[in-house]
Amino acid sequence: MIAETLQDLQTSVAKAHESLKRDLSKLRTGRANPQLLEGIRVDYYGTPTPISQMANIGVPEARMLTVKAWDKASVKAIEKAIVEAGLGLNPQSDGDLIRLPMPALSEERRKELTKIARKSGEDCKIAIRKVRHDAKDMLKNIEEEGEASADEVERAAKKVEELIQEGTAKVDEIVAHKEKDIMQV
Repeated sequence: MIAETLQDLQTSVAKAHESLKRDLSKLRTGRANPQLLEGIRVDYYGTPTPISQMANIGVPEARMLTVKAWDKASVKAIEKAIVEAGLGLNPQSDGDLIRLPMPALSEERRKELTKIARKSGEDCKIAIRKVRHDAKDMLKNIEEEGEASADEVERAAKKVEELIQEGTAKVDEIVAHKEKDIMQV
């Protein structure tokens, strides 16, 4: 039972890290990144559809994204969705290919983006601390029900703390890497 609790904890921490990476991938850096368009939904015949399911997204150069729609009738809808997404991108269409030049970020905007990255990191740490609290409650229940001795629960509690420390350290590492990407000119 203790092993299952520790396994659940590790799984939950890994999921929190993946969620953080997904959130940070949507933040714009100086370079073009296809994941930037991942969360955008296009109204395609009345159904909100992800751009990646309607078109090929390419990166022909460091500061340019291209979107080639499979259905030429959807090009205008894709353009409209990109503009409405508030990413600060101005789509340029030539009929069937949409070019998205990435303007350079100002110093002020870079600082705003690093604050957003730190906030996402803090939210991830909060989620990890919540998982720690749940794991400790499970260990307490295991001890109260007599399924494990107090010593075993104590060792497991120390292991929980180690896992949480590793998890929060990895969050700091992920956020620091993203901040470095954002601040790079």
